[in-house]
Amino acid sequence: MMAQYLALKAEADDCLLFYRMGDFFELFFDDAKIASGVLDIALTARGEHSGEPIPMCGVPVHAATAYLQRLIKAGHRVAIAEQTETPEQAKKARGSKALVGRAIVRVVTAGTLTEEALLDSRTANWCAAVGEAGGGFAIAAADISTGDFVVIESDRANLSADLARLGAAEVIAAEGSDAPVTGHRPKPDFDSARGEERLKALHGVATLDGFGTIGRAGLAAAGGLVAYLDHTAKGALPFLRPPRVVQSTATMAIDAATRESLEICQAQGGARAGSLLDAVDRTVTGAGARLLGQDLAAPLMDRASVEARLATVAFFHDDAGARDRVRGALRAMPDIGRALGRLAAGRGSPRDLGQLRDGLDGAWRLGESLDRITDAPELLKALAPSLRGHGALIDLLQRALVPSPPVDAAQGGYIAAAYDAALDDLRDAGAGGRRAIAALEAQYRESTGIAALKIRHNGVLGYHIEVPAKFGDALMAQGSGFTHRQTLAGVVRFNAPELHEVAIKVSQAGAHALAAEAAHLEELIATTLSDREAIARTADALARIDVAAGLAERAAEGGWVRPSLVDHACFEVEGGRHPVVESAVAKSGGRFVANDCRLSPDSRLWLVTGPNMGGKSTFLRQNALIAVLAQAGSFVPATRATLGLVDRLFSRVGASDNLARGRSTFMVEMVETAAILAQATPRSFVILDEVGRGTSTYDGLAIAWAVVEAIHEDNRCRCLFATHYHELTRLAERCDALTLHHVRAREWKGDLVLLHEVAEGPADRSYGLAVARLAGLPPVTIKRAKSVLDKLEAGRAKTGGIAAGLDDLPLFAAAVQAEDEVVDELRAELGALDVDALSPREALDALYRLKGLVA
Repeated sequence: MMAQYLALKAEADDCLLFYRMGDFFELFFDDAKIASGVLDIALTARGEHSGEPIPMCGVPVHAATAYLQRLIKAGHRVAIAEQTETPEQAKKARGSKALVGRAIVRVVTAGTLTEEALLDSRTANWCAAVGEAGGGFAIAAADISTGDFVVIESDRANLSADLARLGAAEVIAAEGSDAPVTGHRPKPDFDSARGEERLKALHGVATLDGFGTIGRAGLAAAGGLVAYLDHTAKGALPFLRPPRVVQSTATMAIDAATRESLEICQAQGGARAGSLLDAVDRTVTGAGARLLGQDLAAPLMDRASVEARLATVAFFHDDAGARDRVRGALRAMPDIGRALGRLAAGRGSPRDLGQLRDGLDGAWRLGESLDRITDAPELLKALAPSLRGHGALIDLLQRALVPSPPVDAAQGGYIAAAYDAALDDLRDAGAGGRRAIAALEAQYRESTGIAALKIRHNGVLGYHIEVPAKFGDALMAQGSGFTHRQTLAGVVRFNAPELHEVAIKVSQAGAHALAAEAAHLEELIATTLSDREAIARTADALARIDVAAGLAERAAEGGWVRPSLVDHACFEVEGGRHPVVESAVAKSGGRFVANDCRLSPDSRLWLVTGPNMGGKSTFLRQNALIAVLAQAGSFVPATRATLGLVDRLFSRVGASDNLARGRSTFMVEMVETAAILAQATPRSFVILDEVGRGTSTYDGLAIAWAVVEAIHEDNRCRCLFATHYHELTRLAERCDALTLHHVRAREWKGDLVLLHEVAEGPADRSYGLAVARLAGLPPVTIKRAKSVLDKLEAGRAKTGGIAAGLDDLPLFAAAVQAEDEVVDELRAELGALDVDALSPREALDALYRLKGLVA
């Protein structure tokens, strides 16, 4: 057995091997040690290998899905080695001591999941491959749970941003590639010519022209992805729809750092709660939630497409009755996209067919109701035909299946009565046999006088008679007509000729009925899959309608407005709010303070000053999120918004160490800032907060000064730049498109009042000490800081400060050192005094001398 195991383990590469042994999947050697730690199960031993005990642990087959979920979440891949024959078949083929044949039937990885229990119903699960050819780059990605397949034509500069947009669970590339991936595969799999042949064979076409223009890099990526999926499925390739070809420039470019900063689909730490997606999502289906996440992750650059989405949202926003009816209908529908994916992957069940039946029937009814709307927007009209197909399939599944089909097909009971007369006869025979068994039980009780006698069934003995142990001797007597089968603690089991005959009839009828149902299930799945691409289009249409109705619900709920899109680079928002912060403030009973933002050719760079906690970062982020929402096709949290399309969005707001890559906070800040200066265009939107604060005062101010000038003169993009360097306000005299703004604050009776309002002009000061007091710094520390600040400001007043020439700013360290020298001199003088020996006159002179030291 271990020889067989080791051979399969070698085939499994770097995967943990689930080795099927009866009702358990067993793991051995290092796999067992890893699994026992992750799963918190007992580590035992079985036999020896090279003189050492073999570590072993196992999980029940019936509960394997739950254990797989934990292993995949922990970052492992699992190869499933199933028994390919029964023990009886092995003995018949190769003798009484033959080992049951086993083979790896599937490799389970993070990107190749289809089971409901292993997937988040509201999040897409992409498996991606990066291809390179002719100096170009492309990404092929598939969500095999729904069959969605996309090829993104990219380049080296945009590759990381495009991968970040997908948020793939798994990314592969050819061996030797330096692309940011989770794994590598053999280089021949990524040959573009081989990739073209794979795609043609997969979709049964002679040319790929019907799918759009796919470059060599795209073919290499698609070929590598298909080869990998074929490898993990062991030849049973999952359902993949024809690839959608997307140019990288078709969507707003958002790099990974900006996505993390803005928390578009995930909040800090990876949770959905607290993200823009969480704050916006009002969809009522899993498919709608997945599509909304994709929309927010990839805002469109095509104005007509955005307007089509906005028009559909506006329709549902303005007609609350239609919105409620559509959302009610959608809420009742199952996830037909993922049900179809499980069936196509060979992991489907009768319940999946039932979900398709109910979902397609619901879609048909929804399509009929939409047909009656005379003023429906164009996108809704275009989607309606996809909802009304599949009439013959719906009728077939309604006739063939019971109302609530089970997940487990092994026990039967999912084919409806009257669908197959022969099956009904088998069921009747089985039911008649069961009635005969019940009659025999009553007869045996009466003839033996044993009221506790029962006829039972199990997988080993089949039907048998069971009595309490104290009656066993009586039934064992000669002439009783009962044959002893088994003695257990407390009970004795028997057989009888009449029971044996009836049991044979019942078992045969039941086996034939199960076989008939299994044949019908296979036929129904084949018929369903013959229409799979049309079913997938129906699923897409339902998801798009759900997204539009959900966004309309969110807009109505929050008083959001439809943005006006224009072709020139402007950004005019009145009464803008941060969608996530506003929700949090409302939950705590507060009121979010709305602010305007008007970026135009003569005021495209705002320099925003003001105190910490005053709302600068929130103001910056909310405008970036408004751009994302608008181009994703959503209404926005504002009273009015006129926006020019944004080609690239950048955010450098806050930073953290990336010690694993040898980068400090300041290095991370500089890397992100460098990316902005290298890539931002006049159509881009940039938010920058506190650039240069991670280094010395002179260095930081110089860097911030130069960055502002570069953005103004070279990038010429729309930009919100928040800073505490008040010296930067002098740039307004030299940069004609830079305007000054600040977040308002007031001190009242010694306390700081943050107004969270953005006003024109520079802030009068930073209120840093007031914020420190709010944060709870000890009064003695605040007093000391106030003393140092007074000296710094006095020194600045004497020299003219940086505002006068950028070359005479008193160093903080020098000011502190000077004051520390005074303290040291005072300490020395006091230490030298012999207080007991001083006369009154000498004491008074000493006091005047000490006072002079601090004058």
